[in-house]
Amino acid sequence: MPYLDIYLAQLIDPFRIGLLVALILTAANTAQALNRWIPIVLGIIFVAVLIPFSLGSADGQSTTTAVVVGLASNATILAVLLAAKALYSRLA
Repeated sequence: MPYLDIYLAQLIDPFRIGLLVALILTAANTAQALNRWIPIVLGIIFVAVLIPFSLGSADGQSTTTAVVVGLASNATILAVLLAAKALYSRLA
């Protein structure tokens, strides 16, 4: 399976998006005790590793490939979510 197909499939994965939304909410709650970016970076790595190892990789792809592409797709989804949060904060 080509990398672009894996990337696009991961971008529309509702489980991945839900975990990253929960990550943003958790990072907002722990921002005073921890730096805001430490939980976000660790969460990106956690979600990228969790999904391929717990749900399994699709046919024809290795787990390592799914994790590496998952890091990129998680960063993309998180960038969109953080931009939406910043826009909401600015308008509200």
